[in-house]
Amino acid sequence: MQERVTIVVPGDDPAQIQGSAHLGRLERYGDVIVYPDRPTSAEEQVRRARGAHVLLNSRGAVKWPGELLRQLPNLKMITVFGIGTDSIDLETARAQNVVVCNIPGKTAPVVAEHAFGLMLACAKRAVFQTDELRAGRWGTRVDNVFLRGKTLGVVGLGNIGARMAELGRASGVHVVGWTFIPSPERGRELGVELVELDDLLRRADVVSLHVKLTDRSRGLIGERELGLMKPGAILVNTGRGPLVEDGALIQALDSGHLGGAALDVFTQEPLPADAPILRARQIVLTPHNADATPEGIDFLNEGAVDNVIAFLEGQPRNVVN
Repeated sequence: MQERVTIVVPGDDPAQIQGSAHLGRLERYGDVIVYPDRPTSAEEQVRRARGAHVLLNSRGAVKWPGELLRQLPNLKMITVFGIGTDSIDLETARAQNVVVCNIPGKTAPVVAEHAFGLMLACAKRAVFQTDELRAGRWGTRVDNVFLRGKTLGVVGLGNIGARMAELGRASGVHVVGWTFIPSPERGRELGVELVELDDLLRRADVVSLHVKLTDRSRGLIGERELGLMKPGAILVNTGRGPLVEDGALIQALDSGHLGGAALDVFTQEPLPADAPILRARQIVLTPHNADATPEGIDFLNEGAVDNVIAFLEGQPRNVVN
């Protein structure tokens, strides 16, 4: 695209790219409009984006189903600020000749470190014991988990899963892994024993989810799968909320079958104040902010702007549709 274009950030809340120096790199290509709050309705969302040639969709909570995309005749490209593109109807985007790009791997070390930290917080009962002390109770007996020598099951061995496996091996745990497309070479490269998913669930003391959300992975961990996990095992999810069936997870926690769960992602986001998961036992939660470090935010801003510039210069990259 040679002509000047309109580039819109339709709802940058919480703040992601507003104020970033990377936005200045786009000014030579066109007009950049940043909305610092989320649209309050579908109509407002479409109004904000109607004149856009490019959307920087900085927040997955701003979703683009087909009925909205079809109201944007000028739109040529959307970039998300991460790996997941489940906020966008990719089939409609393709039918509308809208290129959709993501940012694979750029924040993998940041997200994996967060997942590892969630695992430690859950294993050491950090949130539960903090709450007990705040309530004036000292020494409530819930055993911590000593992880060295235990087994970590990594579900999905892409960039983030690979980093999680690396952190696990460095801490002295045995790592087993599963992926939709198993590769013995990838397993050897990562020092991970590849197994079937049911075997992983039966063997692992901690199961950490790192697959993207697709029709195949939605509900990947349900009542049956949770039942296969060891009594006292821990589930970590920094992938996407719908990978896990909420009701089955809550039941497994409240029954004591699972020893804990640590989640950064949820089926409904933002998480409602009355969400049942908030009342579950031995739960550690963060608000889908695994990459929300200064470094992680800058990595994503840089990657999104790089995607836009590459597209505008006729060399699109990281295209997912």
